[in-house]
Amino acid sequence: MTTELARTGAVGYRPTRTLSILAEVRRQATRRRTQLALGFMFVLPLIILVAFEFGSDSNSDDNNGGGAFGSLIDLATSSGLNFALCCLGVSSGFLLVVVVALFNGDTVASEASWGSLRYLLAVPVPRARLLAVKLIVSLLYSLVALLILGGTALLAGTLRYGWHPLGSTVAATIPPGQGVVRLLGIMAYLAITMLIVAGLAFLLSVSTDAALGAVGGAVLLWILSGILDQITALGSIRNVLPTHYSEAWLGLLSTPPQVDDLVKGAITAVLYATVFWSLAFWRFTRKDITS
Repeated sequence: MTTELARTGAVGYRPTRTLSILAEVRRQATRRRTQLALGFMFVLPLIILVAFEFGSDSNSDDNNGGGAFGSLIDLATSSGLNFALCCLGVSSGFLLVVVVALFNGDTVASEASWGSLRYLLAVPVPRARLLAVKLIVSLLYSLVALLILGGTALLAGTLRYGWHPLGSTVAATIPPGQGVVRLLGIMAYLAITMLIVAGLAFLLSVSTDAALGAVGGAVLLWILSGILDQITALGSIRNVLPTHYSEAWLGLLSTPPQVDDLVKGAITAVLYATVFWSLAFWRFTRKDITS
């Protein structure tokens, strides 16, 4: 009898009915870090808008030496589309990385640090299902954060600067309709690129009980990759670095769009993320859960 129960589980028990995605969404929505992160993504475009309002045009020449990102700032006040593009551009290098790392690096490690992870598994929730649900929800919140940032920036920018063509210093102005499509393409590419950060943070999250270590480790490794990518002496080795194609979305501002690096960057991101997630599942399904 005991052997049969161990093999089949309790009467009515279904592994697929444990810890639903909706339940995890609700659990994460009540957490302060989720509320603060999403709230900051909403407030950031408003802060940038206020900064432009109180800023001085006399410093515009200083931005000309800032390369592509300097030109995004120069054109930010020309239309709502350009303002949204500016917000996405200045956020993609660090802030968006931190938010994605927070959602994916904190999800399992925080449960372990609170001592609730072993109780979730004792419900029992199958390990693979627990990890899959947490991964899906973490990616969902990361996408929501990106959409909030882009949507708020577009709405606020349009209300303040108007619905005008998307300006570019590398091509002719792009009509508003096409500009929206280009902006959505840029957001989609940023979402794909951030899969690398999500995968790395998730791997670290199942490898440590310290949520801060998982989040910080993913951010630091991303920054390290960016630094190494600036060292031209590394030659073709830079092509395999996670951050090498992180700015390939700038090709969507050209006429016609330059998509070669976009395709390479998307493939690289998917490969890295797949490897990190595979290692995370392999690690978690085999480790002893003591916390």
